[in-house]
Parts: sequence; C-alpha cells; structure tokens
Amino acid sequence: MAGPLTPRASRVNLSTNVAEVSLRSPILTASGTAGHGDELAGYGDLAQLGAVVVKSLAAFAWAGNRAPRAGAVGDEMINSVGLSGPGVAAWREAELPALRARGANVVGSIWGRSVAEFEEAALAMRGADVIALEVNASCPNLESRSTIFAHSTSMTAEIVAAAKTAQLPLWVKLSPNTPALVEIAQAALEAGASALVLVNTLLGLAIDVEARRATLGNGGGGVSGPGLLPVSLRAVYECRAAFPDAGIVGVGGVTRGADAIAMAMAGADAVEVGTATFSNPRAPWLIQREVERWMTRHAVSTWRELRGVAHE
Repeated sequence: MAGPLTPRASRVNLSTNVAEVSLRSPILTASGTAGHGDELAGYGDLAQLGAVVVKSLAAFAWAGNRAPRAGAVGDEMINSVGLSGPGVAAWREAELPALRARGANVVGSIWGRSVAEFEEAALAMRGADVIALEVNASCPNLESRSTIFAHSTSMTAEIVAAAKTAQLPLWVKLSPNTPALVEIAQAALEAGASALVLVNTLLGLAIDVEARRATLGNGGGGVSGPGLLPVSLRAVYECRAAFPDAGIVGVGGVTRGADAIAMAMAGADAVEVGTATFSNPRAPWLIQREVERWMTRHAVSTWRELRGVAHE
C-alpha cells in the first residue's frame, strides 16, 4: 500500500467556520464513510482535514441490518448498513483517543429510534473531546409508525431539543426525501441547532434480476454517489437563501474539487466527502488539493470569498 498523502504548501487560506466552530479546512469526512476511528490515517494526515465526522452511534451497541448491506447501481451506491456500531461509551474508550492522537478534529454523530434514545446518546457524548455533535435525523421513529424524524418539523425539533443534553454545538443532518426540507431546517434551527448538514441519502431500491430479489438484505436503502450532487446543491442553495446566517455543511455527491467549490458557491461553510472515499480512500485529501488549486488559479485567497456567491 502506498503511503499517506502529505500536505503541500498552499497560498490560499482554507480556514472556515461552521457557526461557532472553527475549522482549519472546509473539507471533512462524511459520517458512515470513514469508520468510527482512525481507519483513514494510512491514506492521509487526518490533522490536515477540517474534521473527521465519525459513523453515527447510539447509546448502546447495535449490530445493524442483515447482509448484503451495500451494492453498486451504475455509478451510485446503495446501502442499508443499519447504523451498526459499538455504542457511545465503548467508542469514547476505544476509538476516540486514537483519532485525537492523530491531531484530528472530531465531530461525533448520534442516532436513536425515539426521542429518549437521542437524549441518551447525547448525554453519553457529554464531555467527549469532540468539536461538535452531528444529530442524524434520518432515522425511523419507532414511536410514530417508523416514520423518519427528518420528515417532520415537530419530531426534528424534539430530537434537537433532546440532544442539547450533550452541551455541544449541534449539527443536524437532514433528509432530501421530503418537500418540506426548508421548513424542517427552520424547526431544527429554532430548536437549538448550530448548523444544518445537507443532505443524507436518497431512498432507493436495487433489484438483482438473476436472483429475482432485492440486492440488499434489508430490501431498500439509501442511494449516494455523484448523482446526488444536484440534489444536495439545491438543498444547500435553498437553505442558504432562507437562513443567511446559519451554519451549513454540504454533503452528497462530492467527488472532485469543483464539486466542493460548487457547494461553497451554493452557500456551504464546509463540505463533507463520503461515498468517494470508498472508491479512493485518499479522496478527501485529493479534493482538498483540487480546491486549493482552483482557488489559486482564480485568485481566490479565502474560502469565505466563495460562500454563497451563486446567490448574487
């Protein structure tokens, strides 16, 4: 295996802020695509990225869905991993120290099947050495016939309020699978979210035509990859127009530097790189370099200069 990418001297300033959180770079990993710990450290210096956003954790250990859990659909990926993980307490003991030893900024991520479970996970995160907490609102709400929290203004507000027990800046990851995204984003911000993470995967289904059944063991799943970019860009653009002062992190379909630049122009303060990491674990660092080169070619000295320019 080739060694990790090393940083190069840059003439541009990549630092940014997501609400009250300061980042050295606008390029972050996306939850669910970089593991729970320092799995990507062999491919690049984690301290050079804005942050590592870890896979979502519940207050308890969870095995996830039955296999197969992921598959390819053209250039896209479909998955139904089922939020498997060791639980917050075990993660804090076994995985978080290694990330911090690498110099990485860490964003924790939590999920739950009820408001109470979100509160339990948030409480378990209190005092953790993380810079923010991402609240994964795209989870089934078992108290409401398994509807998705992020498809309801009231339920999104409830889990944000419950997550305040963490006493950390809250970033709420929302779903593109609703026409009420802006209204739900407003509910999240009014309930106390510091920032919006836009967006999670699209709902989809893949069929194995030879086996004559769904490709994934759990049936349907979430679709990600380059085809998601126009969807996530529109979500960022609409929410930036609606909430000029909100923190916004764009995620979905970013595979090259130009995609990250487009996210900034739509209004993103930072960008998460997700599915691209599966095909090339060096993707976050490569994209960061491409961003630097684009900014140098276009005489743009700071990321802030790009934020929201598509609205002008």
